[in-house]
Amino acid sequence: MATHLIVDGYNVLGARGQVGQVGRAGSGDDSARERLLRDLTTYRQRKGHPITVVFDGWQQGGDTERHEHRSGIEVIYSRRGEKADQVIQRLAEEFGRDCAVVSSDREVADFAKGRGAFVIGAAEFESRLRVVPPATSQASFKPIDREEYLPKRAEKKGNARKLPKALRKRNRQLRGF
Repeated sequence: MATHLIVDGYNVLGARGQVGQVGRAGSGDDSARERLLRDLTTYRQRKGHPITVVFDGWQQGGDTERHEHRSGIEVIYSRRGEKADQVIQRLAEEFGRDCAVVSSDREVADFAKGRGAFVIGAAEFESRLRVVPPATSQASFKPIDREEYLPKRAEKKGNARKLPKALRKRNRQLRGF
C-alpha cells in the first residue's frame, strides 16, 4: 500500500515564497494554490502516492469542512474556527504509520511523529516536488550529509564511515519521496 501524503498547503506555498499571493478559501486570486495543485498532480502521477492537501478556512471558511477532488488529489478546506493544523492532526491520527505529513509546523510534526507518521518539512518537500525525474528514480536520491548532523567530538566509537542509525532510517524513508 502506498503511503498517504498529507500536505499543509499554505506551508508549502510559504516555502515557495507565495503565501502572500494566495487568497483564502473562496476568495479571488487562487493562482498560486492552483499551481501547487498542478505540481502535486504531476508528483502523484510520478510517485503514485494518494495525496490530501489541507488549506486553512478558519477565518473565512464555511460552517462545515469543504472537500474537493481534483485530478486525483483530495483538497480539504477547514471550517470556520478550525485551523488546517487541526485537520492535519486528525488525519495523521486516522492514518497513523500509513501516512507522511508535509508541514513545517513543529506542533503538527511532533503530533504526527507521535502517531508513527513520517514527517517532511515543507521546504524539503518543495525541493523534491520541483525535481525533474531522471531515467531511474534511485539516481535522484541524494543522502543527507552526515557532517551537518553529527555532534563535534574528539573521539567517536563505531564505524567512522557509517551514518548514524537515525540518519540511515531517514534516508531509507526519503527514498520513497
